[in-house]
Amino acid sequence: MKTFDLVGTLRTEYGKKAAKALRKEELVPCNLYGCGKNVTFTVGKEAVRKLIYTPDTMLVNLTIGEATCTAVVKELQFHPVTENVLHIDFLEVNDKKPVTVEIPVTLTGHAAGVKAGGKLSLELRKLKVNGLYTNIPDRVVIDITELGLGKKLAVGDVQVENCKLMNPQDACVAQVKATRASAAAETEAAE
Repeated sequence: MKTFDLVGTLRTEYGKKAAKALRKEELVPCNLYGCGKNVTFTVGKEAVRKLIYTPDTMLVNLTIGEATCTAVVKELQFHPVTENVLHIDFLEVNDKKPVTVEIPVTLTGHAAGVKAGGKLSLELRKLKVNGLYTNIPDRVVIDITELGLGKKLAVGDVQVENCKLMNPQDACVAQVKATRASAAAETEAAE
């Protein structure tokens, strides 16, 4: 996984009123879990922009006061109207405990069904993967060259080395849908 450096400041005040005051100062309230005790801190709104608005899953090197740790983003909360970041939850990771994160899917190759006139549809842009953070890849790369017209690729057909996929096994990752042009070509070929 790619890494991202982030510096935070410990929080001293808690509650709804304190969080609202922090957001007015362009700060984002955050929590860090998994380190034995919960740590509450704040980060600058602009400091987390490149961490949040990316399709990649990042490993975050957090520096909070004098302490440093490695974590992943567990949950993000956005304002329903303005879409500003309201809160971020981080989960500390180590070499012994597996973690579940979502990683992006990348399709490679040219599907046989698309050559026959079908339309390729990527149904799941991210897959939930469970494993040690050192074993989790940057992205899941899937070759779709053999995917025919009207066929689909399920989560059960995808393998990620040293990791377990947490999505339902029958969930569709990608499929080639038949179009009017492909249906007309099949009827002409049959006649």
